[in-house]
Amino acid sequence: MTIFRWISGARPTDLQVRQVYGFCFDERGRVLLRVDGEDYGLPGGRPERGEDATATLARECMEESQIEIARPLYFGYLRVTDDGGPPYAQLRMAARITAFLPRHPDPDTGRTYRRLLVPLYKAPALLGWGTDGLLQAAGAVHAAELLGINPDAAHDEVWRDEAI
Repeated sequence: MTIFRWISGARPTDLQVRQVYGFCFDERGRVLLRVDGEDYGLPGGRPERGEDATATLARECMEESQIEIARPLYFGYLRVTDDGGPPYAQLRMAARITAFLPRHPDPDTGRTYRRLLVPLYKAPALLGWGTDGLLQAAGAVHAAELLGINPDAAHDEVWRDEAI
């Protein structure tokens, strides 16, 4: 059984970072969800050799969702324990979306994901992350405000499959 525990605090120094995901906000304060059929996710993935968290998030945002981001800001992590293995970390960051580029297949999966922008308060339910998702969204509120974004301003959802 996999156990997830949300930690809002300093980056872990004693855990391997296996994933970096981003709450990426548009100019209206909506967060981007990567949509694959009925599945919703944040853009993000595994760090490649020599990459820091910022570079990982920027690369994954481009590969999965074809967005450019600015000012990624770390705000917490999930401590993950898998069936007796050593715990590891999944970092969470917030960033401002600066461009939506034409969609194309993710080089890792070959799938072309849709892009849905939603008010932050709707993201935890769509992601299906339970209490830890609510705690992450709360951390994303503070991070967004530090980026000059008001995540409470938007109440509409919009598909953003076209380039802008």
